[in-house]
Amino acid sequence: MIPVTLDAAVADARIAAMEFDDALAWLEDARTRPMEPLAADVWVTDHTFSHVLLIRHRWRGWVPPGGKVEPGETPRQAALRELLEETGISAELLPTPAAVSVRAYRSDWSPTLGLSYAAIVDRGLPLSGESGQPAAWIPLEHNWQGAFPEDRDRIRRHVQHLAQASETAR
Repeated sequence: MIPVTLDAAVADARIAAMEFDDALAWLEDARTRPMEPLAADVWVTDHTFSHVLLIRHRWRGWVPPGGKVEPGETPRQAALRELLEETGISAELLPTPAAVSVRAYRSDWSPTLGLSYAAIVDRGLPLSGESGQPAAWIPLEHNWQGAFPEDRDRIRRHVQHLAQASETAR
């Protein structure tokens, strides 16, 4: 893995708002050997903190926009690229990553580090993206079906945190 990519992943993993799957310990151990590709996604909510933007993936179900971090790319850059490719939306990511986790994205793949970033965007923006994988705004209280059901509560918790922070800032 290219050092700039790994350094950026480590830096963001250390400041993520939430850590799951003992991800920081996994990352420290993984740095001692050739590492699998990293993953990055974006937890996108609207300004009312009532909806989340998800992609209907062909076999993962409803998931946040995201994918593999390409060589030479930082996880943050990958998250922005994937968001644009999968939804047609260009957004600014919030400074603090939402979460860091470890998971296997397919049963025949090794576990890898995933960084989740957050963005708040206007729900009125037009959605476009990849053919056969539609993007949609889903009410946050809806129990969408996806390959990672634990993400529902993780995303909800993070959006609630963002809503509280927004309220406090007013």
